[in-house]
Amino acid sequence: MLTVQNLQAAFERVTDYWSPKVIGKVNDQLLKAAKIKGQLVWHAHDQEDELFHIVKGSMRIELEDGVVELREGDFLTIPMGVRHNPVADEECWILLIESTSTKHTGNEVTPLTRSIEEQFS
Repeated sequence: MLTVQNLQAAFERVTDYWSPKVIGKVNDQLLKAAKIKGQLVWHAHDQEDELFHIVKGSMRIELEDGVVELREGDFLTIPMGVRHNPVADEECWILLIESTSTKHTGNEVTPLTRSIEEQFS
């Protein structure tokens, strides 16, 4: 039997900023709910694209050649290998779509870095 999921309820289970939670899977792609505030870290995903969809609030993604502003309802795909730094001045809810192999902060490790096991909990 298929189970209906509710996006609002998924975000209610996210309690910490920058700590994405896996809420679904489509083929080799994970759907992750995350609440963000402040900045993460400059990083890249060498082998994977990453999609940011803004569910609530706004954020910006700093890139080496500029800044992209995202508001509620917007989405943006960061191509593999592109260094980026996600930033939100106020709390922002995002839905991430990433390959199962995507490391949270690429090859950068900070206190905010979450393992895939932590993202499934």
